[in-house]
Amino acid sequence: MSARLRDGHVFEVGPEGRTHLIDGDSKIAPGPVEALLGAILTCSGVDVIDILAKGRTPVRRFEASVVAHRRAEHPRRVTRIELEYHVDGDGIHAEQAERAINLAWEKYCSVAASLGSDIVAVSRLVLNGQAGLPRKQRMWTG
Repeated sequence: MSARLRDGHVFEVGPEGRTHLIDGDSKIAPGPVEALLGAILTCSGVDVIDILAKGRTPVRRFEASVVAHRRAEHPRRVTRIELEYHVDGDGIHAEQAERAINLAWEKYCSVAASLGSDIVAVSRLVLNGQAGLPRKQRMWTG
């Protein structure tokens, strides 16, 4: 993995042949924190999709979003994230999907496991259009 300055604060980042842009000013590409949040969404999303598929309830549609809260002073680290997972699929029960989200956070998602344990993570499942209650996620503690 490498980062190469292209212009201003725009970097080309990634392994050889599979790069993407990260913009330190968040003008023409995601900024570094946005890239981190995208990694959290995709890492946990892959786990949720795979766990549900292994339970013979494949996901027909998946979308996720995140809102991050950051410290006002430097370093402006993330202190809280609020995630919403929209999952559609036949035969998926809310308990199964909530369990898949919990397993992603507690056991499988390496990006979530790399976050500080003091970050508060709250998720909400929207299953086949029905919104559940927000749930605090336990951070992986190793």
